[in-house]
Amino acid sequence: MKAPALFFAFQMLFAGAVYAAPAVDMDYVNAVMSGGDTTVIFKRESVQAFRNPAANLSEEEIRRHFTGDALFERNFSDDPSRADHGLGPVFNNTNCNACHAKDGRGALPILPIGQEKVLLRQNEAVFLRISIESAIKQAKSPANNWGAPTPVPGFSDQLFHLGSLGVRPDLPGAGQAQVWMSYEQSSFTYEDGTVVNLRKPIFTVTAPYDEYFDSVTGQVRSRLFEKDVKMGPRMGTPMIGLGLLEAIKESDIRALAARDLSAEGVRGQVNMVFDIEKSMKGDAYPVSLGRFGLKNNTPSVFHQSLGALRGDIGVTNYAFPQESIAGTALYDQFMATRPPLPEPQASKEMADDLVFYSQTLAVPSRRNVDNPEVIRGARLFQQTSCTSCHQPSFVTGPHAISAFANQKIYPFTDMLLHDMGPGLADGRQDFDASGNQWKTRPLWGIGQTQTINPRAGFLHDGRARTLEEAILWHGGEAEYSKNKFSRLSKAERTALIQFLRSL
Repeated sequence: MKAPALFFAFQMLFAGAVYAAPAVDMDYVNAVMSGGDTTVIFKRESVQAFRNPAANLSEEEIRRHFTGDALFERNFSDDPSRADHGLGPVFNNTNCNACHAKDGRGALPILPIGQEKVLLRQNEAVFLRISIESAIKQAKSPANNWGAPTPVPGFSDQLFHLGSLGVRPDLPGAGQAQVWMSYEQSSFTYEDGTVVNLRKPIFTVTAPYDEYFDSVTGQVRSRLFEKDVKMGPRMGTPMIGLGLLEAIKESDIRALAARDLSAEGVRGQVNMVFDIEKSMKGDAYPVSLGRFGLKNNTPSVFHQSLGALRGDIGVTNYAFPQESIAGTALYDQFMATRPPLPEPQASKEMADDLVFYSQTLAVPSRRNVDNPEVIRGARLFQQTSCTSCHQPSFVTGPHAISAFANQKIYPFTDMLLHDMGPGLADGRQDFDASGNQWKTRPLWGIGQTQTINPRAGFLHDGRARTLEEAILWHGGEAEYSKNKFSRLSKAERTALIQFLRSL
């Protein structure tokens, strides 16, 4: 954020000057059908709220959806003799559902009482992205993988903490390295004296496979431990409404990026990223607008789903036919004693059904929209300028699945990147996204999150145990709104949270 814009915003906030926020369609206050005709109605919170096909699919599409559902929950094996074979030599999980519990958010591991840290093991919903930071901004080209993060030599762009039998004879069950989590504690105090305790997960890497002792420096060395390596945690996010987000017109997203919100210190930005579908078709410039991932680093549900299938689980497919760690010393050592792996490991039909399932999960309806406190909170949501980034509504454009076309939807996201300040930064670039930038997360369904998974956390690393904590972590371009929120009365803060819980 530029200092003059921030200064101007604070001048108005504290000096009482009037700032006219951009006009927002306030029909979201009483809107029930968050996903338009695709919405599934729920009168109350339900553990099944995220587990339904879009309401307006055809019978044939519903059958295909449930075929994909079974694949989403399948546990893959590393045994070549089994029908469910496909698990990679290294991986972060054995099935999709482990990171997206009941198609919702994941949770951080439980830190046992009396322990300072805990080891990430099987079925954790968080993992680390890794890459080498580039100091020079270059035009996107095949030479730099169209602007993609640079993988760490000998590793990948993701750290795999689990491994198949035989990958690490020195550390059975481990992958490229072990990952430990601890917490850093802090607090926020409102002007009325209310204190909110905050936590931030801290991740430490030990026992990388290339570790060695440097007798000259007396240090344990690894390529992972070099200063140019950046690491950033990623938590599994909800699967609902992805097809609808895919159908939002690019022109609408770019129009939001073009708004002048400098008085609030807000500047939304698109991320232009590598597009595997364009590449497969031979496009000379396979780059598209990013829509998915915590930094908008993938352009489509196809790319996001099949990239995760290969990346998180190690199941190769026709879009990503090579193992993530192919060509590394760890992979070569492991494969030297084994027959070649069949590639791709997922059939085209399996891959396409999994993508279809990911596209067609329904958004649940809102609840309690006539509750006076919820209505009050909805208006406070706009008055605190939350709608500047959490854009309430869109009308979708064309889509290959006709059910998603021309729908009035209420996702509460502008689909853009924003600098969220140092408190949330991971310091890791991702295409055009800086280490401080994150995509505005859609808020639809957020009130069902902890009914579906009581331990689910919010934000990119799951640190926030409550919606209030999530708001208080906002900084950078969101500092203006957070300060407005923090100066509300306790009753007003409660009303705004109740509105969020109605989504």
